[in-house]
Amino acid sequence: MATIFTVGSRWLSYALGSCVLALAASVAVTSMRPVQLAEWALTAFGPSFITALTVLVLVTLVAWFRQRSLAHDPLARHVWVETGLHAAGGVATLALTFTLLGISLGIGTLADRPLNPETVAGIVGELTRHFSMAFMTTVVGLPLSALLRAVIQIEERRIEAAGPRRLMHLQGDQQ
Repeated sequence: MATIFTVGSRWLSYALGSCVLALAASVAVTSMRPVQLAEWALTAFGPSFITALTVLVLVTLVAWFRQRSLAHDPLARHVWVETGLHAAGGVATLALTFTLLGISLGIGTLADRPLNPETVAGIVGELTRHFSMAFMTTVVGLPLSALLRAVIQIEERRIEAAGPRRLMHLQGDQQ
């Protein structure tokens, strides 16, 4: 129980700290207030994408911390490595799915309404909004997915590399 509490509080601290740092960097880069930035993100990505992305990132972080806490147990750790890799890959799948959704919605905008001089401005506005969502999900999702996969895989290689040293240390204690 203590391990779960320690891991849980640690990953929550990292998740919240990462959110604060990402928000600070975004505010610095865009010169927008946090409320404006949140409104823009909600408009650009939509609540469904943001919710699903948040869940997948949190699952990956939980898997990463469980992976770290089970460094001594390769069999139990393997489940968490796979969980983390699948959740990180899910971020890429989510991004590409929303890209296709945005493109489809944009094309649907053209098909649903007659195109004439009076309707062009409205149609182009909707088309642009859908295409913006489509490409922003890819711009955010694919690099984030790559980063999350790298974290899980690099951690696993670090643990595997430390294995022989840990074994030598344990054998030295027994003699």
